Amino acid sequence: MGGKWSALDPAEIVVPQLNDLLNRDPYLKPYEKEIKKRYALYLDYIDKIRCGEKTLDAFTQSYNKFGVHVNADNSVTVKEWVPAAKQVFLTGDFNQWNKHLHPFTKLEFGKWELHIPPESDGSCKIKHLSEIKLIIEGPDGNYIERLSPWATYVVPPNNPATDGVNFRQRIWHPENKYVMKHPRPARPRSLRIYECHVGIATQEERVGTYSEFSRQVIPRIVKQGYNAIQLMGIMEHAYYGSFGYQVTSFFAASSRYGTPEELKELVDTAHASGLYVMLDVVHSHASKNTLDGLNMFDGTDACYFHAGKRGQHPLWDSRLFNYGDYEVLRFLLSNLRWYIEEYGFDGYRFDGVTSMLYHSRGLGQAFSGSYDEYFGLNVDTEGIVYMMLANYMLRKFYPQVTTVAEDVSGMPGICRPVDEGGVGFDYRLAMAIPDKWIKLLKEVKDEDWQMGDIVWTLTNRRWMEKTVAYAESHDQALVGDKTLAFWMMDKDMYTSMSVFSPPNPVINRGIALKNMITLITHALGGEGYLNFMGNEFGHPEWLDFPRAGNNESYKYARRQWNLVDDELLKYKFMANWDAAVNRLESKYGWLSSDPAYVSWKHEDDKVIVFERAGLVFAFNFHATKSFADYPLGVHTPGTYSAVLTSDDNQFGGEQRVDSSVRHFTRPDSFAGRDHSMQVYVPSRTAIVYALAN
Repeated sequence: MGGKWSALDPAEIVVPQLNDLLNRDPYLKPYEKEIKKRYALYLDYIDKIRCGEKTLDAFTQSYNKFGVHVNADNSVTVKEWVPAAKQVFLTGDFNQWNKHLHPFTKLEFGKWELHIPPESDGSCKIKHLSEIKLIIEGPDGNYIERLSPWATYVVPPNNPATDGVNFRQRIWHPENKYVMKHPRPARPRSLRIYECHVGIATQEERVGTYSEFSRQVIPRIVKQGYNAIQLMGIMEHAYYGSFGYQVTSFFAASSRYGTPEELKELVDTAHASGLYVMLDVVHSHASKNTLDGLNMFDGTDACYFHAGKRGQHPLWDSRLFNYGDYEVLRFLLSNLRWYIEEYGFDGYRFDGVTSMLYHSRGLGQAFSGSYDEYFGLNVDTEGIVYMMLANYMLRKFYPQVTTVAEDVSGMPGICRPVDEGGVGFDYRLAMAIPDKWIKLLKEVKDEDWQMGDIVWTLTNRRWMEKTVAYAESHDQALVGDKTLAFWMMDKDMYTSMSVFSPPNPVINRGIALKNMITLITHALGGEGYLNFMGNEFGHPEWLDFPRAGNNESYKYARRQWNLVDDELLKYKFMANWDAAVNRLESKYGWLSSDPAYVSWKHEDDKVIVFERAGLVFAFNFHATKSFADYPLGVHTPGTYSAVLTSDDNQFGGEQRVDSSVRHFTRPDSFAGRDHSMQVYVPSRTAIVYALAN
């Protein structure tokens, strides 16, 4: 079955909780018909799947039927969707690479199937780690070599000089498969995500492994107080420098880091440590590779992708999926279930969601906030409905799943349930926040920072649509940009990071502001928090994968853990602060509480004050002025004490705040609050106050 859908009449559609969405955001009312149209198409998708496959469960576990399968009797069944093929063959070392010895039988709707009986002695004809290929006679009569789109294990050539550069498919059917030993942790109420990449997680100038990550990095993450990890670059990509965003084999976990069983052990180890494990999933586009990718799989420009210009991403130089095709839906939805069922992942961060939402792919759009931008002809309805279906399916089968959308456009309803007419994600990434911090550090003097502008950026999010805030992610670490620490301290990090170094104003400023930025983003910016691996201790320099332009060097494609481990270096101060912030959030749960109430934004003093989860947060961004007896408005009366201050010497501060001092509120209203207290707020310092026991 394939082709386009014919949507149900939107006028006849009842969206169960649409009124909840419209009442919450009355600006959506003029677009009610469009919301119903999306929902109608979503129901049409569901209906077509049930008609074609009987159940959504079977349809979304099609990896049990498609691709290569070794059966219980050691026979082999291979099934593929190759709609434009005239003939399909399987070849490999099992048949001495005879290209015509094992032909497929053509089925309906473009599917092909092959059955290979066991050997006469009952053994399997295709052994574990055997190399195979598909041979396809295309519509033009030419024969092409392809890897199965459902391949679960592909490897790079042993010697690119003699074997070529293309990845190769090998059968993964080991006698001893890894068995998970630990239960999945519950979905965190407060999501504190450690974004990480296995390959660069080693200190050595090479590609790191799953096993090393399990042993060496997971304990670091736990120590820092994170409760979730987000793994990047897992879905196989032939070009390492793509950071995993040019996927070639969607069902294959990257073999450059180790075996599938070692990835399972990594996930299991994370679960044993209480870490919720998310996968960075790339369904927004695919690599243009043909010999080891999906591009032109059946010899045509279409198949898994839109034909012509619509199927090309001009900026990413990649292919765009046809989300309206039945078999593409089978492939992508099954891909989501595969990583949960096979590897034990708990949730997903969907990459490139903005590209999936709009025909323009978001290129050249400023997204002014006009609702016409979210419901006009530029909207890719099929892309939206695919994500609705994906989120519905994941929640149906995995109630504890979490999904995060990388969307810069701010489309309303992205993080509302599908039954409201939303797209169904749990969170969206607050992509404007890191851009604001980088812009301030690059273009604005400290004395010209606008407190109101900072607060606006950190709080500008849709009501009841949860956000994952971050000060910097992998994007800011890549070559061409810099981490926050490196923007502020740059070359001084090479000479003045010793605790025995003479006082350096550049380093002092950098550590102080880095810590303040971490906390205010964490506490004010959203309902989840994300940090990229190494940034918690101000990782210097940039991230640059081996490529021709750097002589294939791994010098910048690694993490220098020795810097934070060395007690004689100041990197530990930023790591200590990061861990302390996470521990405090774990205790008070501000990420899972209502958004903060900002009571004070003073431009001359450079002071910001807000309350959240019963805590009072005070930030003095002024470069030189400290304030004694500074009034803070508070909602709840009582006796307060400082439970965290960035000025402590363990965080690189000057120890100007005495945490033993008790602050008594007075019934004097201040800053719109019924009570107030007076505190000492030193320059470039963040302080958190809590009611004393």
